[in-house]
Amino acid sequence: MLKQRIITALILAPLALFAILYLPLFSFQIMIALVMGLGAWEWSSMSGMTRSYTKGAYAALMVVMCLALCALLPTNLIWYQGHLNSLYTYILSISVIWWIISFGMILAYPRYSSIWYTSKVLRGIFGILTLIPTWVAIVSLRAHEYGELPYYGASLIFYVLGIVWAADIGAFFVGVKFGKHKLRPEVSPGKTLEGLMGGVFASSAIIAFAALHFKYDSSLIWLHIVVGALTVGVSALGDLNESMFKRCAGIKDSGKLLPGHGGIMDRIDSLTAAFPVFAFCYVMWMA
Repeated sequence: MLKQRIITALILAPLALFAILYLPLFSFQIMIALVMGLGAWEWSSMSGMTRSYTKGAYAALMVVMCLALCALLPTNLIWYQGHLNSLYTYILSISVIWWIISFGMILAYPRYSSIWYTSKVLRGIFGILTLIPTWVAIVSLRAHEYGELPYYGASLIFYVLGIVWAADIGAFFVGVKFGKHKLRPEVSPGKTLEGLMGGVFASSAIIAFAALHFKYDSSLIWLHIVVGALTVGVSALGDLNESMFKRCAGIKDSGKLLPGHGGIMDRIDSLTAAFPVFAFCYVMWMA
């Protein structure tokens, strides 16, 4: 298992680095749309879909929605005069509302879950609310200052990836060593409050560095720190959200696309919450 994880990571990491740094913005949009399509295929299983053509149609719908946004909004209009396009801002705002609702669903689980558990359509809509804003967030961050500073948007993406991955590593080791108080045992028995705090602490160095690197004036340093900590905290929400839907579907992994790692959603579950929330905060107060 460990050998498979290492081999998969060694293959995927260079591909991800190349895509973020060197793909033209339009090609980058297409690539992220395909990743969301793979995620949608797995989400269909978590939604209770079992027939291949239904799952394929759901995955195709996700890709088509991303491509429709590409067609509606050319890359040079994603940002205009320092402001994100209103359509993308609206989608990010909806995403923040969705994650607040998801937080409530996780706190209440398994109570009231019958409201949405019995509806494949509703769970499918939850997938759209999870994956489409993730695409919008990643594309919006990559596109910022693209004409003047081609790698500035890439640095924002690496920042979110860095703090979320650091948090995951810190949460794992602290949780294993000191974890006693379960976050939501009904949803994910392995997640602990100590692990969450360990994750925030592990990512604090990256957050502090970014606060100095991305600041425009000294008064914004604390804002960057708060937004960074919020991003780390909400990444745990993305993890718990996927765990809740997997538990409802009776599956351990979202899929088998990544040998040794499980599925695409198992790798990006934290990012589906972190990217939209960070992008929303960035657009509102930091751009």
